[in-house]
Amino acid sequence: MLEVKGLTKCYTQLPAVDAVSFTLRPGEVTAYLGPNGSGKSTTMKMLVGLLPPTQGGIFYKGRDIRSQFVEFKRRLGYVPEEPHLYPYLSGWDYLLLVGRLRGIPEPLLEERIERLLHLLSMHSHRHALSASYSRGMRQKILISAALLHDPEVLIFDEPLSGLDVTSALLFRNLLKLLAEQGKIILYSSHVLEVVERLAQRIIILHRGRVVADDSVDNLRQLTQSPSLEGIFSQLVSHDDTEAAAREIIETMQLGAR
Repeated sequence: MLEVKGLTKCYTQLPAVDAVSFTLRPGEVTAYLGPNGSGKSTTMKMLVGLLPPTQGGIFYKGRDIRSQFVEFKRRLGYVPEEPHLYPYLSGWDYLLLVGRLRGIPEPLLEERIERLLHLLSMHSHRHALSASYSRGMRQKILISAALLHDPEVLIFDEPLSGLDVTSALLFRNLLKLLAEQGKIILYSSHVLEVVERLAQRIIILHRGRVVADDSVDNLRQLTQSPSLEGIFSQLVSHDDTEAAAREIIETMQLGAR
């Protein structure tokens, strides 16, 4: 179990993440949603150790991760929002580097890399420099790197970004199987229809605060909305988006005869 208690991150006087608390359980896909700037990626960066929290704590199996950070990192797989790789390394070399840093024995490491690259349709590009990869290709390498050491905790920040339809379908099926294996999974995405199919629990963040933490079915009942899109709109959007869309069209046509 991974517990987040009162997690806060301040860049100025205003908190980007404000006293956020939730619990992630094994065997459950938890979706972490919110509009742009709500604090989702900041939360995830604190969870994986890329940002120090201003206040609050993160606890894995009851222990503060700061007291066992190296051990926690061994059990963690992370796909960041932006697919940055070392441009002068090939996909194969990048995965080899990651695997060696993880301490995976060389023969096993090479076998895992070989199989993952085949399964993600990247094997023929394995020796090309990652600078030549498309966004979707870089995303596949980062997904492979996150899975390489069979982690217990997986944090995915917009993992479908740039993926083709076939790869996105593969990833959705993979996520279900990972949950069935008892992995702890936190999944952030703007693709609400995919989240609705995959997630057992939804956490919605708005202006740095948690405004909902429940199952999709319970949230439907509470908001009397049939879809996750409707739930999301009720909880985080107070603007008339249809009226705003009309105003954009009017602006585009301003002065036209």
